[in-house]
Amino acid sequence: MNEQLSIIGAGLAGCEAAWQAAERGLRVRLYEMKPQRYSPAHQSPGLAELVCSNSLRGVALNNAVGLLKEELRRCGALFMAAADATAVPAGGALAVDREEFSAYISARITSHPRITLVREEVTEVPAEGRVIIASGPLTSEDLSREIAHLTGAEHLYFYDAIAPIVEADSIDMNKAWRASRYGKGSDDYLNCPLDENQYHAFVAALRSAEKVPTRNFEKLIHFEGCMPIEEMAARGDLTLAFGPMKPVGLSDPRTGREPFAVVQLRQDNRHASLYNLVGFQTKLTHPEQRRVLRTIPGLETARFARLGSMHRNTFLNAPRCLNRHQQLKKDARLIFAGQITGVEGYVESAASGFLAGLFVGAAPDNQTPPPPATTALGALLAHLADADPDDFQPMNINYGLFPPLEKRLRKRSERRLGLAERALADLEAWWRPIQESLPRSGDPAK
Repeated sequence: MNEQLSIIGAGLAGCEAAWQAAERGLRVRLYEMKPQRYSPAHQSPGLAELVCSNSLRGVALNNAVGLLKEELRRCGALFMAAADATAVPAGGALAVDREEFSAYISARITSHPRITLVREEVTEVPAEGRVIIASGPLTSEDLSREIAHLTGAEHLYFYDAIAPIVEADSIDMNKAWRASRYGKGSDDYLNCPLDENQYHAFVAALRSAEKVPTRNFEKLIHFEGCMPIEEMAARGDLTLAFGPMKPVGLSDPRTGREPFAVVQLRQDNRHASLYNLVGFQTKLTHPEQRRVLRTIPGLETARFARLGSMHRNTFLNAPRCLNRHQQLKKDARLIFAGQITGVEGYVESAASGFLAGLFVGAAPDNQTPPPPATTALGALLAHLADADPDDFQPMNINYGLFPPLEKRLRKRSERRLGLAERALADLEAWWRPIQESLPRSGDPAK
């Protein structure tokens, strides 16, 4: 197969789509606008840059994202090969060294004989040939206008918030301590405890802090799974204490008791020199972030390697625009992949790219069937196709998207394990004939 495929965007989805398509014989031109131009959230010229967090979330199969990662792993996704090769300690989660993760994928993409990386901004969708648009949640204004014209509808959008990163040696370990919630993992998190007075003072400081203003022509809509801490604090005095600052499962070794609230920090790189404030996405101004976050016990003298920020996240109304192969209903040669489709999260974005690369790499007269809706991959596609178009919002993978089990199980843990077991069995039945029928030139895990 010598057909030329153009892919716009070399993030997680674009790189995964490029790899899968090239492995199946297509010649790929992969366009990336960095380093000529950067979005408000990107900093590195590397491909597949992680900007919000270094965590790929839970690994256990009782968590739907854990199942999604296992499905991608079994299907030979480049994303999972990179994640497994660059993992850092994170308790019950899979977290990676950001720079090594990007370097791994960059090296594999640039060394593939059928992938040509083109470092330039694309403002118009190619008029000929098949195209995968994986421009991400921060699609440039020019390309956004072009996509809006092609889809025949305005984009929906919300704002995503990025959490700060602290230099490890600036954390006061006389106040913080190492532990994972409920003792899971190997004491992979740093924990900063707050008593009741300290907690309420912190909430008050958040509420009064200066925020980066929203531009007049933009409507502010937050994704619930990535809510800024100051927005959560505005919802109620104890919202944070029952959210990212909940102390449940964390006992302070100095007192033997759970604190009133706790701030957790997760290792952000392999060398453990950087730590990410878990759940602390924010749109406070940078001076206010330094002031407010340094009121947290253990962070009084914190040095910030990166401060939080807000950025616009653009996505399609997928139920109206896309079919089950992520193709544009008005023009089947155009395939969308990643967060611009309305999936949310790193793993979900890579999964969308995997499916796009798989679908486009199939012979035109033998289109690859979508994965069953009982799998995590299929549940994501079903959400994009079947959600209410009048109230469509981005979604992380979750077991609420899966068809229920035929056998009713009372315990949630048993239901989730049953859903995972069914998914992996159905994935195998779907994947085996695809794997046998499509040419492959190599294994991304090697």
